[in-house]
Amino acid sequence: MLPAELLEEGQHLMAVCNSCRYCEGFCAVWQSMETRSIFEEKDLNYLANLCHNCSECYYSCQYSPPHEFAINPPKTFARLRAYTYELYAWPRPMATAFHKNGLKVTLLMVLILVAVMSSASFLLGGRLFMTVHDGNFYKIVPHMVMSVAFAVVGTFSALALLIGFLRFWRNVGESHSTLASPGAIATAAKDIFTLVNLDNGGDGCSYPKEKSSEALKWFHHATFYGFLSCFIATTLGAFYYFVLGQHGAPAFTSLPVIFGTIGGLGLIVGPIGLWIMMQRRNEEIVDKSQNGMDLSFIVLLVAISISGLLLLVLRQTAAMGSLLLIHLSFVMTLFLSMPYGRFVHGIYRSGALLKWSLERSRQKKVKAPA
Repeated sequence: MLPAELLEEGQHLMAVCNSCRYCEGFCAVWQSMETRSIFEEKDLNYLANLCHNCSECYYSCQYSPPHEFAINPPKTFARLRAYTYELYAWPRPMATAFHKNGLKVTLLMVLILVAVMSSASFLLGGRLFMTVHDGNFYKIVPHMVMSVAFAVVGTFSALALLIGFLRFWRNVGESHSTLASPGAIATAAKDIFTLVNLDNGGDGCSYPKEKSSEALKWFHHATFYGFLSCFIATTLGAFYYFVLGQHGAPAFTSLPVIFGTIGGLGLIVGPIGLWIMMQRRNEEIVDKSQNGMDLSFIVLLVAISISGLLLLVLRQTAAMGSLLLIHLSFVMTLFLSMPYGRFVHGIYRSGALLKWSLERSRQKKVKAPA
C-alpha cells in the first residue's frame, strides 16, 4: 500500500484539482480525473502513470506554491510513479536497490558481467586478445556462450516485465480479459508511438514552453525509436545467422548494420538531450530521489551506443575483443535493469494509456442512445 503521507498528498491534490478543473483540456490525466469523485490508491497509481510530466498544469495553476494549498501535480505524480516502480516489481528488492543506488548498482553489474564473460570466453575457446580480426564476433565469444547468456537474461527480463505489467493492470482495477480489446489497443498504440500527451506544454526549462515541449518530444522520439531500431538490428542479425547461414561479419551495407547504426546514433542524441534538459528543469517540480535511476539509464544507453559504434568501426583491430565484452556487458546490464529502472516507466505509462483508451470506449457506450 501507499505510505500514508503519500496517499494523503495524492488525495489532497485530486480533491483540489477535481473541484477546480481549470486544466481539464490539457491532457488525459485531467479528463480521466473528472470521471471520478473518490480517489483510492488504484486511481492515484493509474493517473500518476498516465501523466507525461509536461508540467503545463503546474504553471497554469493558481494554487501552486507558494499558495497554501501547495498544488504540485508533476512532483506528486513523480513520487507516486516511483513508488509504483517498486510496488509492481518482481522481485521487489531489485527495484529498491536500483531506486536507491541506480548508478552504483549498474556499474557493479557491468564489472561482474565483464569478468564472467571474459572467463567464459577463455574456458570455451574464445580468442579474446587476437591481434588481427576478420570482424567475426563469435571467434571472440563463442556463439553458444552468447546465445545462452542472452536467452537467460532476456527471459528473466521479459518475465519480470510481464509480471510487473500484470500487477499494474490488476492494481488499477482492470481484469486480464480487458487486455483483449483490439480497438482500445490500436488507439493506445497510436498515443504511445506519437507521444500525443507531450504536446500540451513545457517542462520548466529556461526557454519558451512551446520550444521546450517540442525538444522534449523529439529527444524522447530519438531514444524510443533508437532503441527500437537497435532491437530490429539484433533480430535481423539472428535471422542472417540462423536462417541465411551468414556466420561472418555483416557488411557495412547490410540491414543489421544500417539499423544498428541508426539506432546507436538515436541512443546517443536522445538520452544526452534528455539529460541536458533535465539539468534545466525547475527543481520545485522534480523528485530528486529519482536522479540516480535516471542517470544510470542514460549512462547505459549512451555507453551501449558508443561501444557498439566503436565495435563496428574497429571490428578488424586488436581492440575488438575488449570492446565486444564491454558492449555485451552493457547490453546485458540494460536487460537486467529494465524491470527496475527508468525503462519500466514506459511499460506502465503504456498500460495507463491503454486503460484510458478503454475508459473512453466505455464512456461512448454509456452515452450512446438506446
